[in-house]
Amino acid sequence: MIDFFLHRPVFASVCALFVILAGLISIPTLPVAQFPQVAPPVITVSTNYIGANAQAAEASVTRPLEEAINGVDGLRYITSTTTSDGTSTIVCTFALDRSIDLAANDVQTQVNNTIGRLPAEVRAAGLTVTKNSGTFVLAMGLASKSTRYDRVFISNYAANNIVDVLKRIRGVNDVRIFGERRYAMRLWLDPVRLNQSHLTAADVVTALQTQNVQVPAGAIGSAPIRTDQPYQISIRALGRLRDPAQFGRLILRANPDGGFVRLRDVGRVELGAESYAQDLRLSGKDAIGVAVLTLPTANALQVATDVRAAMDKLSSRFPDGMYYRFGFDATPFVSESIREVLKTLAISIVLVVAVVFLFLQSWRTTLIPAITIPVSLIGTFGLMKALGFSINTLTLFGLTLATGLVVDDAIVVIENIARFVNEKRMEPYAGAWAAMKEITSAVVASSLVLLAVFIPVAFFSGTTGQLYKQFALTIACAITISLFNALTLTPALSALLLGEHTVHRTGFYGAINRAIDASKNGYHALLPALLRWRGVVLALFAAGLAATYFAYQAIPTGFLPDEDVGYFYVTVQLPEGSSLADTENITRRVEHVLDNYPEVAVVFEPNGTQFGINAPNRALMFVSLRPWDERKRSEESADGVMRRLRPQLAQIANATVLAFNPPAI
Repeated sequence: MIDFFLHRPVFASVCALFVILAGLISIPTLPVAQFPQVAPPVITVSTNYIGANAQAAEASVTRPLEEAINGVDGLRYITSTTTSDGTSTIVCTFALDRSIDLAANDVQTQVNNTIGRLPAEVRAAGLTVTKNSGTFVLAMGLASKSTRYDRVFISNYAANNIVDVLKRIRGVNDVRIFGERRYAMRLWLDPVRLNQSHLTAADVVTALQTQNVQVPAGAIGSAPIRTDQPYQISIRALGRLRDPAQFGRLILRANPDGGFVRLRDVGRVELGAESYAQDLRLSGKDAIGVAVLTLPTANALQVATDVRAAMDKLSSRFPDGMYYRFGFDATPFVSESIREVLKTLAISIVLVVAVVFLFLQSWRTTLIPAITIPVSLIGTFGLMKALGFSINTLTLFGLTLATGLVVDDAIVVIENIARFVNEKRMEPYAGAWAAMKEITSAVVASSLVLLAVFIPVAFFSGTTGQLYKQFALTIACAITISLFNALTLTPALSALLLGEHTVHRTGFYGAINRAIDASKNGYHALLPALLRWRGVVLALFAAGLAATYFAYQAIPTGFLPDEDVGYFYVTVQLPEGSSLADTENITRRVEHVLDNYPEVAVVFEPNGTQFGINAPNRALMFVSLRPWDERKRSEESADGVMRRLRPQLAQIANATVLAFNPPAI
């Protein structure tokens, strides 16, 4: 194989260009994220037992569903929450290797098998099975500058004009509305009037079910008819009721005297919202929240850019006085992290080329390993695409470390070919063939040793194994391409570019050569002494191992380090039974505290929900900070702000208020 590529340098160059082309084509298609996707598949089952308390919903809905779901294949554990308004939420977490689509199908099947055991009210309201496969990338608040548009109008405007547009953006998994207020006809019954009319709420529900229906009235003149019928006319009958006045005329009972008891006689009807269980505030103002979730395979940075462009276009058609503002964005930190890693990668490439040049002292010789670096690093993106990896901080960090490894084989090959050309006075082609025949097995063996170090990491189990799998295999891919280049492109280029090399003894290069010779001679002089005192050397080695062990025990451990991601969470939890209004009073107090911090840019505050748990006594606040270049002091970092904030939050009575960094994963 070596002889084949030596005599065909153009073919070797084409192979290298093919590797680069595969990498360049793959780069735009790779997902971009801060870390690899390591979160386990999660399926959520949500129900609502209207009118039931927590105990009734737990016994009649949550437990039967848990018993049915418990045997699903790949299920790791179940967590459930049942609130006082009859809402039940069951979160099913599966093993990492379980397909989320298959898991959702299995859960749906078990839920369908259990529907017959659930109360009729739950079956009528329906059960929701959702896949939590997305990641919140950004959220915005919609509000009005005046009282002309309330939350109900803004919520329905967002549902009809914004949500569908955002869902069509490539890479978007779902769009959710916080504080949603869907239009609904609300019937307020007076219990005294109901009692006087000898009616109950069940009678009102029955009247609605029998009279508020869509009636197919048929047609006049449809076949079979007489032959002289000239027209066929479809009949359109009054169907579902549309406005409060029509609902108010709904007949609940006919009296013996020929009169009627109508709905307006025992209550009132108004157009309002279907649910008031949640609300949202954006930096102290009432608003409606719209959150965007991305697919696991999506480019989060591109999704955020497309969402911003779509909102700029949609905002031009907003009603007068209505506006939007982004309250949470996770992409700036991802972008900044990747930018810093790319900067480090560029610096490492420059340093490696500079060090190689200082030792080889020839631009023609340095050019060969310099070509190896982009071929190996860019080509790695093609293998990353084939393996289903993403561009994240760990894979880019792996490429940074691989920068120094991918030139090793090329340097070994170049040095040996140069030795044959300079010391044995051989022609470049003959010297390259003889040198490669001598060291091919050594080059392959050295690369296999490196692969033996990194490849086993890919077989680690659990979340840690999934996290570092991409890091290790990225380095392994770069080393594999480097080995291919060392056996094909490097010998061909060496045969073309290498010639007799002059060893410098004066000037700058002379000083470097003298330093290299001095270190070499010093090592030769020290080695016999180390062999004579091998016991001392082994004792020092053992002491180093012991020091490493004690340092490992003393250094604090953690999954991933905490970083200033540009925002942090504030969770609010009141005692069970607290109302949404009471929860909002507490969050308003937190808002007043945050107003005193100039580092805070915007607060996105959903009330009545917290990390997927819907309850009136819970709230979650996304506190976004100003850009990093405006917060350069340590006390202005996210950790510094939280250290100053926590004592003030601890003084808030009748609630547990905590501020903490978002988890890295």
